[in-house]
Amino acid sequence: MAHIAKLRSLLFSAFGPAVALLLLLVFAGYVVLGSNGVLAWGDYSRQLRTAKAELKTTKAAQAELRNRVEALDPRRVDPDLADELIRRQLGVIHHDEVIVPLN
Repeated sequence: MAHIAKLRSLLFSAFGPAVALLLLLVFAGYVVLGSNGVLAWGDYSRQLRTAKAELKTTKAAQAELRNRVEALDPRRVDPDLADELIRRQLGVIHHDEVIVPLN
């Protein structure tokens, strides 16, 4: 009977550290395998490279549109662009016509 009481006392005294160790292992698992863990770092790096490439193309398109908007400013319209837009809208531009920029 004394052995059972001693064993029970030993189990109850080991219960707290065992729970703490189990929680520590769970948190360590999340650090490695979690959605923001170490293994997800490579995926985030790939997503960052993709987003930077997309940002670069978007900024280039934005600069092109900004240039076009500035060329259509009512105070100083670019005559070549105005001619191109008018001819395209009126339907007098031909499919084999080539526009050669001077700049």
